[in-house]
Amino acid sequence: MLQKTAPSRYTGPIAKGDVHPHTLVDRGFASDEALAALLDRYPAELFDINLYDYDDDGQSRLRTGARGRLSGAELLEAIKQGRLWVNLRSVEQGWPELWQAAMGELATIQARYPGLKAVRNAGQLILSSPKARVPYHFDAAGVVLFHLRGRKRVFVYPGDELHLPEIAMEQVVARQTTEEVPYSRSFEADAQVVDLEPGQALTWPFYAPHRVENLDRFCVSLSMDFQTWPTRFRNGALYANAVARARRHQPRSTDTLGTVGLAARWAASLAFRKLKLMPDQIARFERDFEPEVGALDGAGSINSRS
Repeated sequence: MLQKTAPSRYTGPIAKGDVHPHTLVDRGFASDEALAALLDRYPAELFDINLYDYDDDGQSRLRTGARGRLSGAELLEAIKQGRLWVNLRSVEQGWPELWQAAMGELATIQARYPGLKAVRNAGQLILSSPKARVPYHFDAAGVVLFHLRGRKRVFVYPGDELHLPEIAMEQVVARQTTEEVPYSRSFEADAQVVDLEPGQALTWPFYAPHRVENLDRFCVSLSMDFQTWPTRFRNGALYANAVARARRHQPRSTDTLGTVGLAARWAASLAFRKLKLMPDQIARFERDFEPEVGALDGAGSINSRS
């Protein structure tokens, strides 16, 4: 692991990427049998099936897929053979046994950061193909990435204006675009690089941009998002700024707002959300493939099995 600090303009107790041990692997959550059974019963509406293509400059294009008709064992095989990145959302509902175990691990990790207090938690189980990569993006939350199977390389970047423009953050928080933000290969000189093995968990600074590469093995990870009151206030302010900017105003950067100002914009964002002033654009993405065993990248035509 390269020992490099990733500074951020957002305050918080996690100053850089840190690796922590966890015991979830020993409990059998990442076995083929457990995963195939889970895929059989997991609600189709909670699947995000993604395929990323890249150009020579590292810029990505996202394709999204539908759950399809494969059995759990077949879907697992398609992921292992292809280039897919499958997120099972709402693990807290879909696999409560894993979630309960992970919450116990989170308590141990949280205790290592004085002042860190999660007030909301959500999770997604990530099943990804051996050569899958996730592009440069950020999460509007704190994250603990529990790695369960395979080998994964995570690149963590500074959360300053150069690496993470606030206007781009507003668009993501307001769900006008996916989590990807502008990327340049020049950012690589500023990255902290961490190789994760099963039984390790990774934390990084709030909002820090990052990208992920699997190291030629099928990978399983649980990504646990958590909100603190400071991140809730910040996200609300970003949403309120997105609404204002869409109406040709020039709102002050959230960097210039104190706690009172952030809280006021958070309160305004609650009203804006109720009024649906920023319609969700992510929900409109068209799904153009479904997993298929033996197909190129594991992605078959969405109509090929009808």
